[in-house]
Amino acid sequence: MESSSPVRAVTPVPSVREAWPRLDLIPHPPRRVPLAGDVLGTDRTRPVQDTVRRGQALGPIFRRKVFSFEIVLVGGADLAGELSDESRFAKHVAPGIAALRPLARDGLFTAHNHEPNWQLAHDVLAPGFSREAMAGYHGAMLDVAGRLTDRWDAELAAGRPVDVPGDMTKLTLETIARTGFGHDFGSFERDRPHPFVDAMVGYLSYAQRRVALPAPLAGLFGGRAADRRGERDMALLNDTVDEVVRSRVADGRPGDGDLLDRMLETAHPRTGERLSLDNVRRQVITFLVAGHETTSGALSFALHYLSQHPQIAARAREEVDRVWGDVVSPGYEQVARLRYVRRVLDESLRLWPTAPAFARAAVQDTVLGGTHPMRRGAWALVVLPLLHRDAAVWGPEPERFDPDRFEASAVRARPPHVFKPFGTGARACIGRQFALHEATLVLGLLLRRYELLPEPGYRLSVSERLTLMPENLRLRLERRAPRPAAEEAVTAGR
Repeated sequence: MESSSPVRAVTPVPSVREAWPRLDLIPHPPRRVPLAGDVLGTDRTRPVQDTVRRGQALGPIFRRKVFSFEIVLVGGADLAGELSDESRFAKHVAPGIAALRPLARDGLFTAHNHEPNWQLAHDVLAPGFSREAMAGYHGAMLDVAGRLTDRWDAELAAGRPVDVPGDMTKLTLETIARTGFGHDFGSFERDRPHPFVDAMVGYLSYAQRRVALPAPLAGLFGGRAADRRGERDMALLNDTVDEVVRSRVADGRPGDGDLLDRMLETAHPRTGERLSLDNVRRQVITFLVAGHETTSGALSFALHYLSQHPQIAARAREEVDRVWGDVVSPGYEQVARLRYVRRVLDESLRLWPTAPAFARAAVQDTVLGGTHPMRRGAWALVVLPLLHRDAAVWGPEPERFDPDRFEASAVRARPPHVFKPFGTGARACIGRQFALHEATLVLGLLLRRYELLPEPGYRLSVSERLTLMPENLRLRLERRAPRPAAEEAVTAGR
């Protein structure tokens, strides 16, 4: 499938001051100090949330500077709408994404627009996310969900709360590994996370620190020891994926047309090019890391909000019971019919988009918002938690959790660019429908099986490791009285 929206390369410019000729028109935080910039009061462990707080005070466009590094940030809907215009702007690999380049290089998520393997991989893999392909993944998703509910049943029987982020990470890692690459990490059978997960979390945290700190300070916080840990984590990730690929190539074992089969066997429909084995590794890493980390966060936030809003959970549960009835295992088409459950997921992604920002660069000299001149290559970071809280779009209570914001008529009344948890344009997330189907299915299965109860006194705290995740989220479970024919709805699907 050849892409209908080729991405134009953007020539970078050397500095933010040259890129933005009237930088003085863009506000910055108070108490800026010479040389160090806006470091006073900055929370380097939670830079996204710190940026949201600053942006709410400074307005729809603002800038922040740490030593010599300065960045322009956008949170207003009108300006984000302009930046989403593919005729004027294209994806920019911002520092947060560039920090993953040593690991993923020219993978789908981290490639620069001019790197040819991005378009090649996109065109080869796009059919792997078609409706037909998605229906083929559904059975494996049910199987992995059954392993999750087995674990939760055991925790419930033992009187223990469940570790939501930890178990959602296991679920989504196993799902993408099974459906995409025919691999089983055995996550639910382990007392500790799989070494791949430890290495992934370690490397993402390392990359986050490298982004949050300018080069002169990076050595003061971990220094060479942190670099060595980062290199070890990266080597383990690469070695794990290389073994998965080698095993498939050596065995000549087909994977039922899964993503790895497509990477190894499919030529570009027009040029006949194939992905090199090095690039296959980078794409597999991209899917395993980005493809499960963001979905696990989305599920975790959704489960948190369901536990905090029992009336919303009851409404979602009623929909599951009504739509799925007494069916033993919900079919692929039945998941799409859970419209209110999907609204719960969308509203969770509105408040806490797990990939919290994307960068856009000007493809030609232009003026943003009629006020801010940008030279070709100038870029800005769209901060999604700000965009998704713009009161001009979302009303006077944008912090309130309300899934009815995504009722069909409300969605039609809003411009499409105001809700962008999967990015925008030709470089938006290729696995969007995969993630949404998986997450909606899992929420439906969990709602049908359990009452979700918050731990007393828990207040949401959000950790940042380039993606966003609830911190220390535990839920207590109560087993629902099963419907007559659906008691083993999940496990029977395995």
